[in-house]
Amino acid sequence: MHPVEHYLEQSPLIAILRGITPEEAIGHATVIYDAGWRCLEIPLNSPQPLESIRLLAEHFGDRMFIGAGTVITREDVTNVAKAGGQFIVAPNMDQEVILGAIGEGLDIMPGVMTASEAFNAYKYGARYLKLFPADSLGPSYIKALMSVLPKDAKIIPVGGVSPANLKEFAAVGCAAYGIGSQLYKKGMGVTEVEKNAREFAEACKAL
Repeated sequence: MHPVEHYLEQSPLIAILRGITPEEAIGHATVIYDAGWRCLEIPLNSPQPLESIRLLAEHFGDRMFIGAGTVITREDVTNVAKAGGQFIVAPNMDQEVILGAIGEGLDIMPGVMTASEAFNAYKYGARYLKLFPADSLGPSYIKALMSVLPKDAKIIPVGGVSPANLKEFAAVGCAAYGIGSQLYKKGMGVTEVEKNAREFAEACKAL
Protein backbone atom coordinates (compact mmCIF):
# COMPACT_ATOMS: atom_id res chain seq x y z
CA MET A 1 0.00 0.00 0.00
CA HIS A 2 1.25 3.48 -0.84
CA PRO A 3 2.18 5.30 2.40
CA VAL A 4 -0.26 8.20 2.04
CA GLU A 5 -3.16 5.79 1.53
CA HIS A 6 -2.22 3.87 4.68
CA TYR A 7 -2.47 7.00 6.82
CA LEU A 8 -5.52 8.53 5.12
CA GLU A 9 -7.43 5.28 5.63
CA GLN A 10 -6.96 5.78 9.36
CA SER A 11 -8.06 9.43 9.17
CA PRO A 12 -8.72 11.67 6.14
CA LEU A 13 -7.67 14.77 8.07
CA ILE A 14 -4.39 16.53 7.30
CA ALA A 15 -3.21 19.03 9.91
CA ILE A 16 -1.57 22.20 8.59
CA LEU A 17 0.43 23.92 11.35
CA ARG A 18 1.44 27.16 9.66
CA GLY A 19 3.56 29.37 11.90
CA ILE A 20 4.37 26.79 14.56
CA THR A 21 7.85 26.75 16.12
CA PRO A 22 10.06 23.71 16.74
CA GLU A 23 9.57 24.19 20.49
CA GLU A 24 5.79 23.86 20.11
CA ALA A 25 5.69 21.19 17.43
CA ILE A 26 5.71 17.94 19.41
CA GLY A 27 3.25 19.13 22.06
CA HIS A 28 0.72 20.31 19.49
CA ALA A 29 1.21 17.30 17.22
CA THR A 30 0.71 14.93 20.14
CA VAL A 31 -2.79 16.19 20.98
CA ILE A 32 -3.66 16.07 17.26
CA TYR A 33 -2.40 12.49 17.06
CA ASP A 34 -4.31 11.54 20.22
CA ALA A 35 -7.49 12.92 18.60
CA GLY A 36 -7.03 10.39 15.79
CA TRP A 37 -5.30 12.40 13.06
CA ARG A 38 -2.42 10.70 11.23
CA CYS A 39 -1.13 13.27 8.69
CA LEU A 40 0.53 16.57 9.52
CA GLU A 41 2.32 19.19 7.44
CA ILE A 42 4.60 22.04 8.45
CA PRO A 43 4.48 24.85 5.86
CA LEU A 44 7.96 26.03 4.90
CA ASN A 45 7.04 29.65 5.68
CA SER A 46 6.92 28.73 9.38
CA PRO A 47 9.83 29.47 11.77
CA GLN A 48 12.60 26.85 11.32
CA PRO A 49 10.25 24.47 9.48
CA LEU A 50 12.87 21.83 8.65
CA GLU A 51 13.78 21.54 12.33
CA SER A 52 10.11 21.00 13.23
CA ILE A 53 9.82 18.34 10.52
CA ARG A 54 12.97 16.60 11.76
CA LEU A 55 11.77 16.59 15.37
CA LEU A 56 8.30 15.30 14.45
CA ALA A 57 9.64 12.59 12.12
CA GLU A 58 11.99 11.35 14.82
CA HIS A 59 9.35 11.50 17.56
CA PHE A 60 6.49 9.80 15.73
CA GLY A 61 8.37 7.45 13.40
CA ASP A 62 5.87 5.49 11.34
CA ARG A 63 2.97 6.35 13.66
CA MET A 64 2.32 9.65 11.87
CA PHE A 65 2.86 10.89 8.31
CA ILE A 66 4.93 14.10 8.48
CA GLY A 67 5.37 16.40 5.51
CA ALA A 68 5.98 19.95 4.35
CA GLY A 69 3.65 22.53 2.87
CA THR A 70 4.26 25.65 0.76
CA VAL A 71 6.98 23.79 -1.13
CA ILE A 72 7.82 25.80 -4.25
CA THR A 73 11.30 24.71 -5.44
CA ARG A 74 13.17 21.52 -6.23
CA GLU A 75 15.71 22.50 -3.56
CA ASP A 76 12.89 22.66 -0.99
CA VAL A 77 11.96 19.07 -1.86
CA THR A 78 15.51 17.85 -1.27
CA ASN A 79 15.74 19.69 2.06
CA VAL A 80 12.45 18.21 3.26
CA ALA A 81 13.59 14.70 2.32
CA LYS A 82 16.86 15.23 4.24
CA ALA A 83 14.88 16.38 7.28
CA GLY A 84 12.85 13.16 7.27
CA GLY A 85 9.67 14.49 5.67
CA GLN A 86 7.50 11.95 3.89
CA PHE A 87 5.24 14.07 1.72
CA ILE A 88 5.19 17.36 -0.13
CA VAL A 89 2.30 19.82 -0.43
CA ALA A 90 2.70 22.64 -2.93
CA PRO A 91 0.57 25.78 -3.33
CA ASN A 92 0.81 25.48 -7.11
CA MET A 93 1.25 23.03 -9.97
CA ASP A 94 5.00 22.93 -10.63
CA GLN A 95 6.46 20.16 -12.79
CA GLU A 96 9.90 20.28 -11.14
CA VAL A 97 8.45 20.00 -7.65
CA ILE A 98 6.20 17.07 -8.62
CA LEU A 99 8.94 15.14 -10.42
CA GLY A 100 11.43 16.01 -7.69
CA ALA A 101 9.19 14.66 -4.95
CA ILE A 102 8.52 11.46 -6.87
CA GLY A 103 12.26 11.11 -7.51
CA GLU A 104 12.94 11.45 -3.77
CA GLY A 105 10.33 8.80 -2.99
CA LEU A 106 7.98 11.31 -1.37
CA ASP A 107 4.23 11.57 -1.83
CA ILE A 108 3.20 14.75 -3.64
CA MET A 109 0.05 16.85 -3.32
CA PRO A 110 0.34 19.81 -5.72
CA GLY A 111 -2.03 22.75 -5.58
CA VAL A 112 -4.53 22.99 -8.43
CA MET A 113 -7.57 25.09 -9.20
CA THR A 114 -8.45 24.56 -12.86
CA ALA A 115 -9.02 21.42 -14.91
CA SER A 116 -5.86 22.19 -16.91
CA GLU A 117 -3.74 22.36 -13.76
CA ALA A 118 -5.30 19.16 -12.43
CA PHE A 119 -4.68 17.24 -15.65
CA ASN A 120 -1.10 18.50 -15.90
CA ALA A 121 -0.38 17.52 -12.28
CA TYR A 122 -1.83 14.09 -13.01
CA LYS A 123 0.27 13.78 -16.18
CA TYR A 124 3.46 14.44 -14.19
CA GLY A 125 2.56 11.70 -11.70
CA ALA A 126 0.53 13.34 -8.92
CA ARG A 127 -2.55 11.41 -7.82
CA TYR A 128 -3.57 13.51 -4.79
CA LEU A 129 -4.51 17.05 -5.84
CA LYS A 130 -4.87 19.87 -3.35
CA LEU A 131 -7.75 22.14 -4.37
CA PHE A 132 -7.45 25.66 -2.98
CA PRO A 133 -9.36 27.79 -2.03
CA ALA A 134 -12.01 25.15 -1.37
CA ASP A 135 -14.51 27.42 0.37
CA SER A 136 -14.57 29.85 -2.56
CA LEU A 137 -14.90 27.13 -5.20
CA GLY A 138 -17.33 24.94 -3.24
CA PRO A 139 -18.35 21.27 -3.35
CA SER A 140 -20.29 21.69 -6.62
CA TYR A 141 -17.12 22.85 -8.39
CA ILE A 142 -15.21 19.87 -7.00
CA LYS A 143 -17.95 17.49 -8.15
CA ALA A 144 -17.79 18.90 -11.68
CA LEU A 145 -14.00 18.72 -11.76
CA MET A 146 -13.97 15.13 -10.52
CA SER A 147 -16.44 14.12 -13.22
CA VAL A 148 -13.78 14.69 -15.90
CA LEU A 149 -10.63 13.65 -14.03
CA PRO A 150 -9.23 10.09 -14.20
CA LYS A 151 -10.85 7.83 -11.61
CA ASP A 152 -7.66 7.42 -9.58
CA ALA A 153 -7.20 11.19 -9.16
CA LYS A 154 -8.05 12.24 -5.59
CA ILE A 155 -9.14 15.73 -4.53
CA ILE A 156 -8.11 17.24 -1.19
CA PRO A 157 -9.96 20.49 -0.45
CA VAL A 158 -8.01 23.08 1.55
CA GLY A 159 -9.21 26.47 2.75
CA GLY A 160 -12.35 26.96 4.79
CA VAL A 161 -13.13 23.31 5.51
CA SER A 162 -14.80 23.11 8.93
CA PRO A 163 -16.59 20.51 11.07
CA ALA A 164 -19.85 22.13 9.92
CA ASN A 165 -19.25 21.74 6.17
CA LEU A 166 -17.12 18.58 6.15
CA LYS A 167 -20.16 16.50 5.20
CA GLU A 168 -20.76 18.61 2.05
CA PHE A 169 -17.20 18.00 0.81
CA ALA A 170 -17.41 14.31 1.68
CA ALA A 171 -20.65 13.99 -0.29
CA VAL A 172 -18.92 14.88 -3.57
CA GLY A 173 -16.18 12.30 -3.07
CA CYS A 174 -13.20 14.18 -1.60
CA ALA A 175 -10.44 11.81 -0.50
CA ALA A 176 -9.07 13.88 2.39
CA TYR A 177 -9.24 17.35 3.92
CA GLY A 178 -6.43 19.82 4.64
CA ILE A 179 -7.19 21.79 7.79
CA GLY A 180 -5.24 24.93 8.61
CA SER A 181 -6.56 27.91 10.58
CA GLN A 182 -9.70 26.04 11.67
CA LEU A 183 -7.31 23.77 13.62
CA TYR A 184 -4.31 25.93 14.44
CA LYS A 185 -3.33 29.58 14.21
CA LYS A 186 0.09 30.95 15.12
CA GLY A 187 0.41 31.28 18.88
CA MET A 188 -2.58 29.04 19.68
CA GLY A 189 -2.23 26.94 22.82
CA VAL A 190 -2.31 23.15 23.06
CA THR A 191 -5.70 23.05 24.80
CA GLU A 192 -7.48 24.95 22.02
CA VAL A 193 -5.79 22.88 19.32
CA GLU A 194 -6.86 19.69 21.08
CA LYS A 195 -10.47 20.91 21.22
CA ASN A 196 -10.44 21.78 17.51
CA ALA A 197 -8.79 18.47 16.56
CA ARG A 198 -11.44 16.47 18.44
CA GLU A 199 -14.30 18.43 16.86
CA PHE A 200 -13.01 17.53 13.40
CA ALA A 201 -12.49 13.91 14.41
CA GLU A 202 -16.08 13.70 15.65
CA ALA A 203 -17.33 15.25 12.40
CA CYS A 204 -15.42 12.56 10.46
CA LYS A 205 -16.95 9.76 12.52
CA ALA A 206 -20.41 11.13 11.68
CA LEU A 207 -19.83 10.88 7.92
